[in-house]
Amino acid sequence: QVQLVESGGGLVQAGGSLRLSCAASGIIFSRNAMGWHRQAPGKQRELVATVTSDGITNYADSVKGRFTISRDNAKSTVYLQMNSLKPEDTAVYYCNAKRFSSSWWGQGTQVTVSS
Repeated sequence: QVQLVESGGGLVQAGGSLRLSCAASGIIFSRNAMGWHRQAPGKQRELVATVTSDGITNYADSVKGRFTISRDNAKSTVYLQMNSLKPEDTAVYYCNAKRFSSSWWGQGTQVTVSS
């Protein structure tokens, strides 16, 4: 059974920082591409950042230079360091694991940025 458990969300003032974590189980973590997506109220879910099994990263233009995705294969955990947060970053953040045609999602963690 695959489980992705996010943590680290919360309420922060604009300009502040948060670090999200996603602990994975039930998959061979090192072989999966991992990603963070987010969904704001009334909007579609959007990609925030991804990291391949080889460590190649990709970011949405809206977060480049502010967010950093990283992975620790020994801990089967992917992180999202979020700096210089803006109110428009407010959303539920979801962890995703992907390998070939299989994809798994976590339950999400709320991030709220106050102005």
